[in-house]
Amino acid sequence: SERRADGSILVWQEGALDPYPAAITDAFMDWAKRTPDTVWMAERGPDRTWIELTYAEAAARIRAIGTALLGLGLSADRPVLILSGNSIAHALIALGAQHVGIPSAALAPAYALTGGDYLKLRDIAEQLHPGLIFADRLEPYSPAIETVFDPSIPVTTLTGTMPDRSVIPFDDLLATPPTEAAEAAHAAITGETVAKFLFTSGTTGTPKAVTQTHGMLVSNQQIIRQCFVFMTKTPPVVVDWAPWNHTASGNKVFNMVHTNGGTYYIDDGRPTRDGIARTIENLREVAPTWYFNVPLGFEMLLEAFESDAALRETFFSRLQMLFYAGAGMSQPVWDRLTRVADELVPGGVLLTTGFGSTETGPFALCCTDRQKSSGNLGIPAHGVTFKLVPQGDKLEGRIKSPSITPGYWGNDTLTAEAFDEEGFYRFGD
Repeated sequence: SERRADGSILVWQEGALDPYPAAITDAFMDWAKRTPDTVWMAERGPDRTWIELTYAEAAARIRAIGTALLGLGLSADRPVLILSGNSIAHALIALGAQHVGIPSAALAPAYALTGGDYLKLRDIAEQLHPGLIFADRLEPYSPAIETVFDPSIPVTTLTGTMPDRSVIPFDDLLATPPTEAAEAAHAAITGETVAKFLFTSGTTGTPKAVTQTHGMLVSNQQIIRQCFVFMTKTPPVVVDWAPWNHTASGNKVFNMVHTNGGTYYIDDGRPTRDGIARTIENLREVAPTWYFNVPLGFEMLLEAFESDAALRETFFSRLQMLFYAGAGMSQPVWDRLTRVADELVPGGVLLTTGFGSTETGPFALCCTDRQKSSGNLGIPAHGVTFKLVPQGDKLEGRIKSPSITPGYWGNDTLTAEAFDEEGFYRFGD
């Protein structure tokens, strides 16, 4: 650490960040060669059975989709806009675009489903100028698409049609033969190539397009690997519901799975009174190795754990880590969760959280030591420098790392305001 005369404190972890690839799909393609038959992702089908896709199957589809999107003339100035919840098709089109250097942007479905004037969706459309819209099902999204987006912008979907607009069946993308041009586009990706856009409203209430480069995403995954070293030895299995239009799951968890050759089970439940039943159903069948939820979700699961021994034993059968975010965890929930874990796992399970934002990748600070109480945000991970700057009687947190955003797309003023004179991103907290 370093203490400066102005009262600022800099904190970092000794030891360099290990090398990482250029593109976010590089590790995926490597696993497709090394473990082709491993299930990469699974989702519930109409009959509630798991529909599974292996790394080899997915790699072929990613290459096909990327080739098709290049043929449509898409680019950072004409990205893919995704209007869908979490699904295998959503994952494939995002990675297909990113594989050939075309950004994707997953939006909160509510922006397109709430009706009215679609003010936030209009704002986003003006910022991004999408060249293609993906909606897994057209029917619920077609009113918003018709109202907000120019008729010249095509859509791709698994099901549905729209009058007066080009509709490309998703299966047509999957059937596109890969080309040398697509492989050349992938090979041309650098750390500065834009991979995706994530929207955050911050304190303004207006969605801001946070640029996410390939360098951001791959370096953040290396930061995670050097913090969660066990994932380099045991490919993670996750059962996750959190939306991909947010950085916690859309960046950290989504990319963490395929970076480490793991398996992602899409949980179609939610931490609500109605949705938790689906989550419990899924956790009865799939035992995670790493589990993420918001504190309310953990509280709801605890009620089930304490009355259902079979569920409890399955959930903890190979669990290595519990991670909470999105809100602070109350001490009673922390104590109950720790007690159950200690009873079922020799030595217990690390229950932890961290500190980061959409602009930081998000992974930046994490607590890797077991604590007796909740709320410890930990220390900077490898490659991260944390700066505390006096602001009155408090300290403001600032971050510098390879996984910091270059800024807000098309908004130089907001970008300049987000960084200090040394290039540290200012959380404002």
